[in-house]
Amino acid sequence: MGRKGKKYLEATEKYDKSSPVSLEEAVRILKSFPARKMDETVELNFHLGIDGRQADQALRGTVMLPRGTGKDVCIVAITQGELVAEAEEAGADHVGGAELIARIEKGWLDFDLVVASPDMMGQVGKLGRVLGPRGLMPNPKTGTVTRDVGQAVREAKAGRIEFRADNKSGNNAQGPIGKVSFDEEALVENAKAFTGAILRARPAASKGQFVRKLILSSTMGPGIRIDPSALAA
Repeated sequence: MGRKGKKYLEATEKYDKSSPVSLEEAVRILKSFPARKMDETVELNFHLGIDGRQADQALRGTVMLPRGTGKDVCIVAITQGELVAEAEEAGADHVGGAELIARIEKGWLDFDLVVASPDMMGQVGKLGRVLGPRGLMPNPKTGTVTRDVGQAVREAKAGRIEFRADNKSGNNAQGPIGKVSFDEEALVENAKAFTGAILRARPAASKGQFVRKLILSSTMGPGIRIDPSALAA
């Protein structure tokens, strides 16, 4: 691990790293950290009592963050016919069919989300090796394969995020809840929305304590432990 910078070390002096705190207190601590030049992303990381690599314990879903993400999400909409205009009007950054698929096949990946209409999935399927490992493959379970392309684009622009248990460990899920520039109330509101979605997505096969550890952090800051027992059941 590389040497930590001065501001990182200053941040660690502002709280007791060994003691979990409430969500509200964690946000207050994070907001007290020394300011940086960049507007860092704030994330929640869940360590869960599941093995998401097992089919009956898979965890995946979406949540609408009420205060948005603070990020301008670049969206690709792969569709055709009348849905092209619908996607464009909704604010998709790149809209098309076969030509976009060919561009992605050649290595273009300068976007954050792909939405596709069902009639295009026969062609989009061949992008699985490119988009799948990056978590960009459209999926009906996350609302990114849909006839209502315009609505999917609008929701993503407004603050809808996807979450899933990672493929490597099978028990970690994380996602952004805003920017450091957000006020405390906005970060808490987004965090509660995200936490609620994780709890509702609990697989039926999950046994025992579901949320084992919960960490709040910014892009370049230390993690702050949140007390999982304080979460709603």
